Amino acid sequence: MVDLGYAAKVRPCLVLSVMPLERDRALVTVVPHTTSPRGTRFEVDIPTSFLQRGVFDAQNPTSISQAKLIRKLGDLTADQMVKVEDAVRNWLGL
Repeated sequence: MVDLGYAAKVRPCLVLSVMPLERDRALVTVVPHTTSPRGTRFEVDIPTSFLQRGVFDAQNPTSISQAKLIRKLGDLTADQMVKVEDAVRNWLGL
């Protein structure tokens, strides 16, 4: 769960970045999860036991302070992570 600051909106997010070292800026990059999909090609539907039905929105990767991380809900499998990573790469044209 992450405080994204959208009118006090706290929502599930997938952390994509590695944890920063002590000398790095204390930022992490996340991809938000939404229960209001729009049906775009950049939304990734990954059913889990710890999230409501919804999608990860690869069009909205965001870097935030580590202080905004509230609590961990669970882990995606390696195969599930690849699906989100592929969607982010597609969105960024990589």
